[in-house]
Amino acid sequence: MGWNRHSEAFLELNFRAMITRLPALLASTLRLALRADRRAARTVLVTQVAQGLAQAVSLLAVNSVLGRLLGDGTMEERLRGAAPALVTVAAVALASALLRAASVYAAGRLEPKVERVATELYLERAAAVELAAIEDHAFHKLLDTARYGAASARRMIAYGSRVVNAMISLVAAAGVLTVLHPVLLPLLMTMTLPSAWSALTNARRRYASFHTWVQHARAGHLIGDLLTEPGAAPEIRVHGVGPFLLRHFRAMAETAETEQARLARLAARTGLVAAVWTGLATVTTYATLGGLLLAGAMALSVAGTAVLAIGTGSASLNTLVLEVNQLHEEALFVGDLERLYVEAAERAIPVGGLPLPDDPREIRFENVTFRYPGDATRPALDDVSLTLPLGGIVALVGENGSGKTTLVKLLAGLYKPERGRILWDGVDAAAADRRLLAERIAMVAQDFKRWPFTARVNVVLGRPSAPVSEERLAESVAEAGAEPVIADLPRGLDTLLARHFSGGHELSGGQWQRLGIARAAYRRGRILVVDEPTAALDARAEVEVFDRIRALADSGQTVVLITHRLASVRHADLVHVLDQGKLVESGAPDELLAAGGLYAELYALQADQFSAPLAPPAGEVPAPRPG
Repeated sequence: MGWNRHSEAFLELNFRAMITRLPALLASTLRLALRADRRAARTVLVTQVAQGLAQAVSLLAVNSVLGRLLGDGTMEERLRGAAPALVTVAAVALASALLRAASVYAAGRLEPKVERVATELYLERAAAVELAAIEDHAFHKLLDTARYGAASARRMIAYGSRVVNAMISLVAAAGVLTVLHPVLLPLLMTMTLPSAWSALTNARRRYASFHTWVQHARAGHLIGDLLTEPGAAPEIRVHGVGPFLLRHFRAMAETAETEQARLARLAARTGLVAAVWTGLATVTTYATLGGLLLAGAMALSVAGTAVLAIGTGSASLNTLVLEVNQLHEEALFVGDLERLYVEAAERAIPVGGLPLPDDPREIRFENVTFRYPGDATRPALDDVSLTLPLGGIVALVGENGSGKTTLVKLLAGLYKPERGRILWDGVDAAAADRRLLAERIAMVAQDFKRWPFTARVNVVLGRPSAPVSEERLAESVAEAGAEPVIADLPRGLDTLLARHFSGGHELSGGQWQRLGIARAAYRRGRILVVDEPTAALDARAEVEVFDRIRALADSGQTVVLITHRLASVRHADLVHVLDQGKLVESGAPDELLAAGGLYAELYALQADQFSAPLAPPAGEVPAPRPG
């Protein structure tokens, strides 16, 4: 239940902040809109301004109608005099309807485009950051909150357009009221302030609650998704995990419900206070208007116009306050998105750098130390110095947690050393062009991604920047020994490898392993990093895979091999043995066996698993071994 912890949520919701930031909010909304669809954005802006002006003209026309109808003369003369103003009112109503329709159409085109543009920017920035940023808890929380910014950016278009409309309408109504009697305008403001306070207070609570509970909500969704996830389904049913997950889901949902109930209770209390205040202010406003009539300080026609102006102004001011509040609240989430843009830019993979040698002879680790962010325990690599000669097979062996996978991640440029250097024939990888470095590496990780696309796409994603080559695709499949896998698929390379979609197909672990190797082969990297390549293969397939790895090395490609199966590295040119983040041995396999160190010890342990006799059934004495 620790997912709901947070610290120092960004919170700037107060009336002064709203007024101060209103121009910036409207400008931000307009920039997003213009970027998404310039024509539609202009249409929305023009129609909203025109609608506000139309309301002002309509109010003045109604004032003229009332003045004519309540003036001197016969009824026929008064009606004849009011006719032009009535025609104006009708024309303005028609124009307003047309403007509203145009605005709705343009906004309907604009809003989804704004959300798409904001989402693309979010995903583009997130995909370009260093791996360490993705694995950082604080940055990942920013990713969680910023994800809502795109939808908020879409809603800001509607709120921003209504703010513009309400501002113009309010100015028109306020102008009329000021002309009629100066005291009416302050009273109008007093009528609207309670709703502004109520909306603002509730918005503060909602935003603070969101930041407090965002990761709790994500965790609840995660547990719910586990119940329907195909990968977890067998164990859920065999081990009876369903009730356990349901209990946790229910507990987390009930905790979130308690928070929503708290917000609802506070919102109801705040709304009740605001309603009482608004009622008192309304009574005071109309009592003042009645007093002016009784005192003869205002004509009846003027009073009628004042009532309409108060109604229009009150509605416009109320709309303005509420929409500005909504605009500001959504802008806070867009602010999270913009902060992600800034932080992602600071933590982005650097562009440019030193060129790497065209044909390097070796890669040398010099006193490399690396510790994962937030890990206060021992370093994952501790003062490691070793050489990776290019053009053969280099094996990295050691027990779990020895630092093998961390070392190849540093080799691939996914992390930078905390101390020390990684040199490509004297060129420091930390100063090299990361794009060029990545071009040299092909990787088959132990947990490589099983993309929910076709088999063809799963292979060509090894080099997505290159045009798809059928010849290269066929060669890669053959090099990986994946031809039988493709032949068994119902639609060959065009088979969708996602069983949870209609027409999808699922591969076994060993079949996926071969497809992963084909993906790495398609990349044609100078250095092939293979992490536990045979973990999901049977004995016969394991031999075939290592034969193919040796063939790649014989053709001049460098293979960096990580494996627990020490018998599989007997053909390696060089073996580095790691233990608890330190390099403890290096040499050819035969040399290490003869040295009697850690490699020889681990090799003997694995060999004993195959040479030890099977235990006899209970009660039987094992036969003596010959000799």
